[in-house]
Amino acid sequence: MRAVLSKAPGGPELLVVEEVMDPTPGPGEVVIEVKAVGVNYPDALIIADKYQFKPERPFAPGAEVAGVIDAVGEGVKGVFRGDRVVAVPGWGGMVERLKVKADSLIPIPEGMDYETAAAFIMTYGTSYYALKDRANLQPGETLLVLGAAGGVGAAAVELGKAMGARVVAAASTNDKVEFALELGADNGLIYPSGPMDKAAQKELSGEFKLSTGRDGADVVFDGVGGDYAEPALRAMDWNGRYLVVGFPAGIPTLPLNLTLLKSVSVVGVFWGAAVARDPKAHAANMAELMQLYAEGKIKPRVSRTFPLERAHEAIQALSDRSAVGKIVVKVED
Repeated sequence: MRAVLSKAPGGPELLVVEEVMDPTPGPGEVVIEVKAVGVNYPDALIIADKYQFKPERPFAPGAEVAGVIDAVGEGVKGVFRGDRVVAVPGWGGMVERLKVKADSLIPIPEGMDYETAAAFIMTYGTSYYALKDRANLQPGETLLVLGAAGGVGAAAVELGKAMGARVVAAASTNDKVEFALELGADNGLIYPSGPMDKAAQKELSGEFKLSTGRDGADVVFDGVGGDYAEPALRAMDWNGRYLVVGFPAGIPTLPLNLTLLKSVSVVGVFWGAAVARDPKAHAANMAELMQLYAEGKIKPRVSRTFPLERAHEAIQALSDRSAVGKIVVKVED
């Protein structure tokens, strides 16, 4: 079978497509014929050895896949050959066939195509865990989303609205802000691209305050980091919750005196570890997300697709922060 392989640390340009041995399911395992792979920011980090996990090389990136069960191992119950499923292996997904544990699978709802399914679990799972479990977002509160047009950001905009919040979407271009407004955001603003000095950060903080209202944001969903973090923190209301989600613009240094003066909580969001530690809570969240999808309140926006041979371009587009919505790699037969 074909596989996209990382053989040395570095950027997407170092990835190669090669033939490797087909997997065989062991006890409790299945093999999925992969149809689509969701592309996420951790894909860019893991191939550069900048992620929390460092798989032994060679390995394939690709943290979430959608496909059909092709083979079932000994002792597997409840799933069958031909079932349409989603899996979130963390890495290894950019292949034609993938071996995973059977008890980790999520059924694809009727009417959901493979591209949508591959773009669903990580972004909505992360954002829902952040807003529901970590921030306890309440109806009527104000949510400021940084990076509101990216995968997790767009999901946060939709989920924030579904949870009854007033959502302010912040992104780096007018097109991205317009995209977030189409998702349901109540207000939006464009922030500068690239590094900012203190004067520019102060100006941005004022814009955040103006957009979120006199009292500021109750919850900040920060999937960007860098120089955008402190202005957002300064624009928060009393008892606010600042969600640390990702750092494509760099890992920020926050002035902790602001958290004291505003009684603000800075809250880490590590969805993958939370899933492993509390699978029952994860399953409950997935059931709720599937219900929101069935009700039409959330839906992944897949803006671009790439064939397996061009998976490196898909990851590069995400790394460049040029993506709007989700990018998916399609695995053709």
